[in-house]
Amino acid sequence: MLPEPGEVLHFSEDPTITRFAPHVAATAQQPEAYVWAVDAARAPDYWFPRQCPRGLAWAGPGTTPADRDRIIGAGCGDRVHVIEYGWLEAMRTVRLYAYRFPAAVFAPFPGPDPHAHVATEPVTPLGPAEPVGDLFACHAAAGIQLRVLPNLWPWWDMVVASTVEFSGIRLRNALPRP
Repeated sequence: MLPEPGEVLHFSEDPTITRFAPHVAATAQQPEAYVWAVDAARAPDYWFPRQCPRGLAWAGPGTTPADRDRIIGAGCGDRVHVIEYGWLEAMRTVRLYAYRFPAAVFAPFPGPDPHAHVATEPVTPLGPAEPVGDLFACHAAAGIQLRVLPNLWPWWDMVVASTVEFSGIRLRNALPRP
């Protein structure tokens, strides 16, 4: 599930939203109210149940071959997404939906590494919510390795100390550090 050219996406488990109003998320690190969306490059970051903790890592221009092999895996593509075993059933059964928005109403999130797009005015989707479908199939079709670990933290500590590019989402929901 990726946006078409000129679109951005918002993923939700609620298929009934008809208008998105800017809000300050409970975990926000900025005071501004936004409607959040992602482009094609970051859409795979959200092919998960909303509350699922996940670590995402990919090879970038500064990634060393040794870090690529150690973090992503030799011969395993350019990207890996990691979850904990406790989230497997939710990954299998969640009903996730994508809302399409016109990209022109959004701007890249301010900062050195814009990871999302934001709107400061209410936004109406271009159409009804679309089922994303099988999240494992989405990963497979995109060539993204999906790895399952007993605990995210040992792997995550290697990631943040490496040269791979990465993002962690909902890590506060991960199991405690071993």
